[in-house]
Amino acid sequence: MSLVHFVYGFIFISLFLLWKLINACYISPVRTLQKLRSNGLGGPTPKFPLGNLSDMKQMLIKAKSLSSSLSLSSSSSESISHDIHSSSLPYFAQWKKLHGKVYVYWMGVEPFLYIADPEFLKQMSGSVLAKNWGKPNVFRNDRIPMFGDYGLNMIEGNTWARHRHIINPAFSSTNLKVMANSMVESTTKMITQWTTLLTNSSKLELDMEKEVTTLAGEIIAKTNFGINSELGNVLLEKLRSMQISLFKHTRYVGVPYGHLLTMGQTLEARKLGQEIDEILLSIINSRRKVIGVEPQHDLLGLLLEGEEDNRVDGQFVKKLTTRELVDECKTFFFGGHETVALSMTWTLMLLAMYPKWQDELRKEIEEVIGEKDEIDFTMLAGLKKMGWVFNEVLRLYPSSPNAQRQARSDIQVGNVVIPNGTNIWIDVVGMHHDRTLWGDDVNEFKPERFDGDLYGGCKHKMGYMPFGFGGRMCIGKNYALMEYKIVMSLILRRFSFTVAPSYHHSPTYFFSFRPGSGVPLIVKPL
Repeated sequence: MSLVHFVYGFIFISLFLLWKLINACYISPVRTLQKLRSNGLGGPTPKFPLGNLSDMKQMLIKAKSLSSSLSLSSSSSESISHDIHSSSLPYFAQWKKLHGKVYVYWMGVEPFLYIADPEFLKQMSGSVLAKNWGKPNVFRNDRIPMFGDYGLNMIEGNTWARHRHIINPAFSSTNLKVMANSMVESTTKMITQWTTLLTNSSKLELDMEKEVTTLAGEIIAKTNFGINSELGNVLLEKLRSMQISLFKHTRYVGVPYGHLLTMGQTLEARKLGQEIDEILLSIINSRRKVIGVEPQHDLLGLLLEGEEDNRVDGQFVKKLTTRELVDECKTFFFGGHETVALSMTWTLMLLAMYPKWQDELRKEIEEVIGEKDEIDFTMLAGLKKMGWVFNEVLRLYPSSPNAQRQARSDIQVGNVVIPNGTNIWIDVVGMHHDRTLWGDDVNEFKPERFDGDLYGGCKHKMGYMPFGFGGRMCIGKNYALMEYKIVMSLILRRFSFTVAPSYHHSPTYFFSFRPGSGVPLIVKPL
C-alpha cells in the first residue's frame, strides 16, 4: 500500500469516526428532542452532549450550600425540615414548578420522561403489562456489578415473569413465620450489646444508621441465605463499597463515551462485583449439598429446591441457572437489607424528634405483645399504630425514591405519545411531598393520617407508592414490614431515644435516601 492510499484511508476513517461522534453527541439527540417536543413533551433546554447534567450539578451544589447555612444557624430538632424533595433533588422540584408534573429532561444524550402526576402514571401504566416494561439501558453498566445481568431489578419480559414466579413462594406467610425467630434472635443480641455499653452510664450516644444497617445485614444473611453474621458483614461491606464507588462520584450517565471519564470507579466496582460473585457461588455450592437432606425455609434454600422440582403452583417453570441464582442473591441481599435499614434509621430519628410517638408505640407494644421474649408472628398485625408510623416514614423518606422504566412500544396517554425506547423516571418522593396531593401539612410527620386510610389521605391512590406500583411492586414488602415491626417492638420497650447535639440533618440521594452524616441519637434504658 502506497503512502497516498494510507493517508486517504486514515482521513476516511477519521472522518467516519468524527461523523459518528457528532451524530451521537448532537445530531441524533436533536432529532429526538424535536420529536418529543412535537409529541407535546416540553422541559428544560438541554445542552448536548451533557444534556441537563451541568444544570443539575449546579442546582444541587446551591441547595446543599443553602441547607448547610440553615443547619449552622439553627441546630435544634424543631428546625429540621422534612422537605427532602427541594433540598436533595432541587432540579426536579424547580423544573416541576416551571414545566409541570410531566416533562422531559436529559442525562447526556438520553431523554428521560419525568412523571410526578399520579393520574398520568395511572393512565400510562394501565395500558402496559408488568412484564412488558423495559429497564433503561443507559443504567445497565452502573447496575451490573451490583445486581448482575439477571437480578429481578435488571430483567424484563418473560424472563422477569419466570423469576418472579419462582421467587414468590419464598415470601409466603408460612416461610415468613419461620424467619421471625431469627429476626428476634439477632435483635436481642444487639440489645444485649447496648445494655452492656450502658452498664456504667445512664445514657449512650450511638449512630443509629450504623447500628441498624449492621442488624439488617445480619438478619438478611440468616433469613434469606442461611449464613453467619461474619460472612454477611463481609458481603455488606463489599456492597457498600461498591455503592460508594458507583454513585458517590460524578457519573457521566448518558454522555457518549462518558464511562471512559470514570474508568477507575467502574473497574473498582467490577472487581468488587466479581468478589461478591465468588462468595455467593461458594455459598450456593455448599447449600446444594444439603438440599433434600434438611428442610429449607430461606430464599436460597427454596430456590435451590426448585432445581429438583421445577413446578411452581402446579405449573412447569424452567429452573434458574447458577448465574441467575448468583444475581438474584446479590439483588435480594442489597435490596433486602437496604430498604429495612433505611426505614428503621429514619424512624428512630423521627421518633427521637417526636417523643409522643415513642410513648404511643410503647403503649401499643405492651397491649399487643407484652413482655414476651419471643414474638408470635400472628401478633404483628395488631400493631396498627406502628403500621401508621412505617407508612409515614416511607412517605417522608422513601427507601425507593424513584421508579425507572423504558417504553418497549409507543404509549398513548391522552394527547401525548411516548415514543418506543423512551426512558421514564417516576419521581416517587416528588409525589410523596406534593402539597396538592397531601395538603399543607405535607412535610410534617403525622402518622395519624394513615388511621383507617391505606393511602394516608392522599387525593390520588397512585400518589403514594413506597413499594412501587402494579405487577412490579416490591416482592419483599411483607418481609420488610415484619422485620420492621419485630425490631422496633423489641428496642422501643427497652430504650428511649433523643436527638444527639451532634446530629446534622442532611438526607442525601445516593441511589436511595441516606443520612449524609449518620444519625447519632442519645439512647437511655427504660
